[in-house]
Amino acid sequence: MTIIASLLRNAQLPDSPTERLDAELLLAAALGKSRSFLHTWPERIVSSEAAQVFADYLARRRDGEPVAYILGQQGFWKLDLEVAPDTLIPRPDTELLVETALELQAGGPARLLDLGTGTGAIALALASERPVWQVVAVDRIDAAVALAERNRQRLQLSNVEVRKSHWFDALAGERFAMILSNPPYIRAADPHLVAGDVRFEPSSALVAGDDGLDDLRVIIAQAPEHLVEGGWLLLEHGYDQADAVRELLSQQGFTEVASRRDLGGHERISLGRLPC
Repeated sequence: MTIIASLLRNAQLPDSPTERLDAELLLAAALGKSRSFLHTWPERIVSSEAAQVFADYLARRRDGEPVAYILGQQGFWKLDLEVAPDTLIPRPDTELLVETALELQAGGPARLLDLGTGTGAIALALASERPVWQVVAVDRIDAAVALAERNRQRLQLSNVEVRKSHWFDALAGERFAMILSNPPYIRAADPHLVAGDVRFEPSSALVAGDDGLDDLRVIIAQAPEHLVEGGWLLLEHGYDQADAVRELLSQQGFTEVASRRDLGGHERISLGRLPC
């Protein structure tokens, strides 16, 4: 017989920077319980079936597969989202986009656009905080559109509309008070692409040309045609790309151009406003 404390003590994930957390999340999922259950009942006997599921989860994690993909879910903002290998795993740094949007946009009715929505994380977080907002979420990947729609339905957020579009291609004539995006921004030769969890994420959602700015250039160039006067464009980018993104925004005529730092102190998002 095996108990919870023993399983956790013997779980070995040496290549994970969050070894204990990963083990607890995987064991809790194998048991169908919460992490708090593990600490409340450390001497509880685990069935052989659950122990085998946990062992399988550990093997996948040792191979580098992200915990979010193993469990099929990830927390973002105040939401639990379904995730899949077709999309990026939502990360805490991206919550800075949500925080900034809530700060900049008045609380009244408004229409917003989330470009390259993936799981729907940004759009759904905004819609959950501002029920009077109408949020359009687009992605060019069919599987991502389907995933975002499943998350929308499960969260019962009727003020989000999920559509298929490659950036603005299917949005002719539409304008928004705010456009947000966490686009691909990694350089094609970046060594991080073949290391850690990122190996399992879709390269189409990560890589953007030799300098990582290809998609950011497209969005910044086309956004003015889809913003109302005084509308905001908010973009996530790499830790060392803020200067380049601010320059692109200024060249395109945006005003009030600025960057915001993430919890690690890096300039993680940049923004600009379309002149009135």
